[in-house]
Parts: sequence; C-alpha cells; structure tokens
Amino acid sequence: MSESIEVIVDNQIGKVIFNRPDVYNAFDLDTLRVFAEALVSLAVRESIRAVIISGRGKAFSTGGDLVWVSGFSGGPSAAFHELASRLNQAVVEIRRMNKPVIAAINGTAAGGGFSLALACDFRIMSQSAILKQGYTSNGLCIDGGGTFFLPRLVGLSRALEIVAFDRPISADLALQWGLVTKVVAAGREMEEAEHMAVELSDKSLHSFGVSKKLLNDSFDASFEAHIEMERSFLERCGGHPDGVEGIDAFLNKRKPQFNKG
Repeated sequence: MSESIEVIVDNQIGKVIFNRPDVYNAFDLDTLRVFAEALVSLAVRESIRAVIISGRGKAFSTGGDLVWVSGFSGGPSAAFHELASRLNQAVVEIRRMNKPVIAAINGTAAGGGFSLALACDFRIMSQSAILKQGYTSNGLCIDGGGTFFLPRLVGLSRALEIVAFDRPISADLALQWGLVTKVVAAGREMEEAEHMAVELSDKSLHSFGVSKKLLNDSFDASFEAHIEMERSFLERCGGHPDGVEGIDAFLNKRKPQFNKG
C-alpha cells in the first residue's frame, strides 16, 4: 500500500485516509490508483460493515495535484484524463458499494476532494472545515461526479451559484444548504463518523445496499420502470435472511439481529 493512503480496519469499519498532508492531500495518479484499489478491497470484504474516508492534517483533500499536472510529460490535458479516470473509478465504487460510505471532512474539501465528499452517502464536517468547488477559479470544470451530485443535493439554481462564484462554503452554510449530514466541533469528525458507522452496522446491510441502488437509479428510470424495480427488490428482500429476521423480530416484538446470513 502506498504511503499516500492509509487503510485501517477496526471494529468492522474500514477507514481510508489520505496521507499527503504536506500538499493538503492533493491527488496524484498513484494516490488515486491506490485509493480506488482500497475501496474495491473494502467493498468485497464481507466483514466490513461501513467505510469512512478522511484526510490527515489540515485538509480532507484539495483535489488534483496541479504541481503534478503541470509536470506531466503528456501535458495538462493528458494529465487530467488520467486523473479523472482514476477518480471516476473511485466514485463509481462508492456509489455501487452496498455498505454506507461516510466522509469525515476534517478540513478543506476542494476540487476533486469536494466532488469526492459529495459522492459519499453521508458527510460529517468539522466546524472549522470549508467546502470549495475550486475548479472554475482555475479555469477548469468540475469532475468526479460533482456536477451530478451537486444539483441533486442543493438544486440547480444553488449549484449554478456555487459553480459561478466559487465562494468558500462554511460548515454552517453547508449544513443549511444540505451539503453535509452533520457539523461537529473541530477534531470530532472522525469520532462522529465512527459512531454513525457503528449505528449503521447494526442495521441490515442488504436492505441498505438495495435502497441505495434504488435511490441512485431513480434519476434514470421512468416511474413505471422504477416501481417495478422496487417490487422486484422487495421480493428479494423478503426472501433474504435479513428480511426473514426483520419480519420475525417485528412480530415477536424484539430487536432484529441482522447481517448473520
């Protein structure tokens, strides 16, 4: 594993942590390659119930390493092609993962770091952190799914405002706009993310994964096709061990014990 990425597994929770604090956890190609590989590894491990993404130092991540981009032998266009390909791989893995992915935003999340945070299922943000899309101030456009997730979280008008003006977004404003799930005191974001992960790990991962897929796919299907997909998945859930356990627990007025089958 590259030193630019730390992977820690503790109490059935996988943590993937950017470890380039000297460059505010900016992405070079190797960092994104290892990051994507870490997500794939955690996704297929049945013992892992939730994944947390965070960064060391003062930043969550400031996105693409423009120093690396400027020194790339093929030029900036080729560099961005390579970086975006790897970032896309990571984002797709997050969206397909049938377990919750939580961003513990410890500091600045800008550029690709901003897009990456938006791709996560939940975002716990330090009171001292800021969000900044960053791309347009550098004459670039958003990648990593940022233009897909942003209008879905805040609406088209607000998304255009964020893109056009690129003002730093404080934690309180991010919460007000629906960009983050919760704001906590500085230094408590990882602790809060861990608490959330533990709470989620007691719930049915199968149910969560199916519901996550249905929500993601709801933007692309017709109403009739989507409710048919809901029916199909509900049938599968009813026959899954978690569904059988949940129904039995409800009927017998006890707490269900999920993720055993």
